[in-house]
Amino acid sequence: MKLSLKDIKTGADICLVSGEAGFCRLYDSRNIAPKYFTIAWNRGEHQTVTIEGTDYDFPPDTLLTLLFNQSFSFTDATQVTAWQFNREFYCIIDNDAEVSCVGFLFGTTEHLFVNLDTDALQKIALLAEMFTHELRTKDIVQHELLLALLKRLIIFITRLARNEYVPAEALRDDRFDTIRKFNLLVEGEYCREHSVSYYAARLNKSPKTLANLFALYNHKTPLQVIQERILIEAKRLLHHTGQSIKQITFQLGFEEPPHFSNFFKKYTSLSPLDFRNHQKIAEKGN
Repeated sequence: MKLSLKDIKTGADICLVSGEAGFCRLYDSRNIAPKYFTIAWNRGEHQTVTIEGTDYDFPPDTLLTLLFNQSFSFTDATQVTAWQFNREFYCIIDNDAEVSCVGFLFGTTEHLFVNLDTDALQKIALLAEMFTHELRTKDIVQHELLLALLKRLIIFITRLARNEYVPAEALRDDRFDTIRKFNLLVEGEYCREHSVSYYAARLNKSPKTLANLFALYNHKTPLQVIQERILIEAKRLLHHTGQSIKQITFQLGFEEPPHFSNFFKKYTSLSPLDFRNHQKIAEKGN
């Protein structure tokens, strides 16, 4: 089943996918998939989700959030229910005050797998039923009702994820929001700015203060978050586009190809060209 609402005038798009065997989003240089934010719910048995070429365990009764530019596939997509929406339907960045999910639920270098207990499962199932009903009801308030349901879904999942991933100490005062805002800034500017001091200044904090905040709930440092985000995009560009190493170098904010090559090799043990060739060989083998 795939139900959707599309507004030709605005480009707004939201859909609900459930039980579709071929449900995935794969990028290549010839076919760029639509830019949807995705919330995936594993309703079945334990399986594997592959995100940007890396395999992750996807336990039953678990939710997973995915950014609009990530490729993914499931070992058993028929057991997955997914909500997808684009920025034109609802921009989570512009409306962050409403849902408070940017930089946490969406926009981090780690993938959040949110566990659902019995009560949460009942609420998610009910929301899925409500989405199904509204997507099948074509009337003048359909868009507004679906938007309200989407906000409710995001807020509910954000609350669950905070309870699971964020210690109480990090939620006090504005500390958790500072972490979220840091992740959001990195998401928007990692191709231009690579230093922690730049982002700290934008947040009116010192680099040491940021490091202490991240230590409250995250084993990664702010610098690691920046570097991992650059690396994720570098792998995507090398794997899914035909851009030259030089083009990718400048697109990611490095001054010269050797600088980018040294950075990439430090974290992957492969040069950018070797990584690209390895991916091509792996695809042929499959």
